[in-house]
Amino acid sequence: MNSQTKKAAPTQEESAALDRLREQLVAEAAKHELVDISYRIVDSPIGRLLLAGTEAGLVRVAFETEGHEHILEVLAEKISPRILKNPRNFDRVAYQLEQYFDGTLHDFDLPLDLQLSTAFRRQVQLELGNIGYGQTRSYLQVAEHIGKPKAVRAVGSACATNPLPIVLPCHRVLRSDGSLGGYLGGLDVKTTLLRLENPSFAGSEQRLF
Repeated sequence: MNSQTKKAAPTQEESAALDRLREQLVAEAAKHELVDISYRIVDSPIGRLLLAGTEAGLVRVAFETEGHEHILEVLAEKISPRILKNPRNFDRVAYQLEQYFDGTLHDFDLPLDLQLSTAFRRQVQLELGNIGYGQTRSYLQVAEHIGKPKAVRAVGSACATNPLPIVLPCHRVLRSDGSLGGYLGGLDVKTTLLRLENPSFAGSEQRLF
């Protein structure tokens, strides 16, 4: 006979009690201003996404391939170690993401916190929001739009380090020859997002509209 006893799964009542306790702890932490960053993980057609935010707004959207635990460690180091999982803080973000993936939302309307970016990268990343749904620009075009046509490489770096992918659509930026370039979530994800927005997108051979 096996001497080890298998731990029984919590009952529905026990799970509900644990949920209430978590909510109380989250409420107390917020009341006493003990939390600087809250987060939630949501499912999506391109994998699970980590959503993190501060009082100022959404500060990070991270792909599963980045390693969510690693991202939380980076946030703790760069912003604050006072991090707490609080799904309710992200109902609006989760809803808009769901609408986006359903194809019914073309522009996000969310408060953003770009403190993870330098001033130049912040300028580039905010410009990404001006690229229309289903449209693309080249890295050169983005550089020209911000008045710095020689800063093409720096624009590429700003896109590669965009802390808010999807919401600030760096996937809409391609190379001048129409090829994909890079993407934090991987080229398959970039292609998926471009085809979601424009089903006629042909992939790496696609030329700029």
